[in-house]
Amino acid sequence: MSAKNVLLSLNKFFPLPVHPFNLQNEGKMSYAEWQFLKGADTIKNYTAFTSPKDMFEGKTVLDIGCGAAGKSLYYASMGANKVYGVDVVAHYKEESEKLAEQKGLSDKFEFRLCDAKELAFDDKTFDTIIMNDSMEHVAEPEKVLAECYRVLKDNGRLFINFCPYFHPYGAHLSDVIGIPWVHMMFSQKTMISAYKDLISDMPDKDMRIKFRFSKDENGSETISYINKMTIKRFNRILKSSPFKVVYRREIPLRTAFVPLAKCPGAKEMFVKMVAAVLEK
Repeated sequence: MSAKNVLLSLNKFFPLPVHPFNLQNEGKMSYAEWQFLKGADTIKNYTAFTSPKDMFEGKTVLDIGCGAAGKSLYYASMGANKVYGVDVVAHYKEESEKLAEQKGLSDKFEFRLCDAKELAFDDKTFDTIIMNDSMEHVAEPEKVLAECYRVLKDNGRLFINFCPYFHPYGAHLSDVIGIPWVHMMFSQKTMISAYKDLISDMPDKDMRIKFRFSKDENGSETISYINKMTIKRFNRILKSSPFKVVYRREIPLRTAFVPLAKCPGAKEMFVKMVAAVLEK
């Protein structure tokens, strides 16, 4: 049996995590609506350090890697003066603006199509920047942090939270592959091939493929949606950045995994989320 067939057979035994792409296909809610509902969960990563009021009220906010900007709009609903969402996916503009109108937040929100390493904003524009689940996706994280530093006002704060690469679903294929740590058991080539089989009958299959995969300089298909950000790499990037780290937290997968999440040799696999607050 080929490696792909082993993966496909094994996948039948694992339920899929809830995923916004699947909810949208099932007609339950749009990606933007799902994001809006999850906005409070993002903020919970920081409430041990600060309050939503301090993060947003009266502030000019930048949401990097905003997707369909549901969370951007949630931040706007928390009293922000203006929230700008930036992303490189063009069709999110229409989705985000539709939800902004539905929520009565059009005057507080603007979507910008741009790359986070080349932000189209003046120096010292923002009080607050949020990188929610985007640090593991940006191609050049060091340049993105440098841009964040540039566009933040003095004493402004950058809020970062991300799932480490060796998280059970760190391959970011869990919309159709429910096997935890699948990327530690199968090659990238096998995962891509299996993924394509699993979405072959889906109406949005072309979007999912374009979203996740591309070809490298050798013509080989890769999972380009992620940069394989580990806790160790993130710590190294922080040390070389000009920011002051004022808060940092590693959240375990479950309470039972706390000892493993604190163990240097195992934490990459058992930390669910890394959250940090950086100050200019």
